[in-house]
Amino acid sequence: MEKKPSITTKTGDKGQTQLFSGEFVSKDSPRTDAYGDIDELNSILGVARNLCRNEEVAGALLEIQRDLFIVAAELATGEEHVGRLENRVDEEMLGLLESRREAIEAVVAMPSGFVIPGGTVAAAHIDHARTVARRCERKVVKLVEGGLVGNQHLLVWMNRLSDYLWLLARLEEDSKTFLKDD
Repeated sequence: MEKKPSITTKTGDKGQTQLFSGEFVSKDSPRTDAYGDIDELNSILGVARNLCRNEEVAGALLEIQRDLFIVAAELATGEEHVGRLENRVDEEMLGLLESRREAIEAVVAMPSGFVIPGGTVAAAHIDHARTVARRCERKVVKLVEGGLVGNQHLLVWMNRLSDYLWLLARLEEDSKTFLKDD
C-alpha cells in the first residue's frame, strides 16, 4: 500500500523554507513575510465570502482569492525563476481588476464622509481584508525597492486591490454606513 503524503515535511524545523522556485530562505525573509500576509488576506476573504448576502460580491471575492494564488506564487519565486511561472500578474490581469472596479464603482454611491466599517458582518470582514491588502502592498513595495521583485504590474495590482475591496464592502452593505459631513 502506498504511503499517504504528510502535510509535515520537517524542512522548516530549522527556520528555513523553500520558495516555489526551489531556493531556501529564512522563514523571516521579506519575501516569506509578504506571501504569508497574502495567505492571511486570502483566508479573511474566505470568511467574508462565506458570510456574503450578495452573490455578486461573493463571486468577486472568489475571483480575488484565485488571483491571490498567482500573486503569492510570484512573490514566492526568485526573480531569476519567474519565467517558470504559468501565470503572473500582467497587464491583462491588472486590466481585469480595473474593469471589475469600474463596474462596481458605477453602481455604488460614493460617501460624502468617512465610512465606519461594520454595516454587515461580511462587509466588516471585507474591510478587514482591505487593511491587510494595504499591508501586503507595503511589503510588495519593499520587495520591489529591494530588487527582489521586478514586476511593476504586481505593485499596481496590489494598489488597486484595496480600492476594489472598499467598493465590494460598500456593495455588500448596500451603502448604509456612510457618515455624512456636518
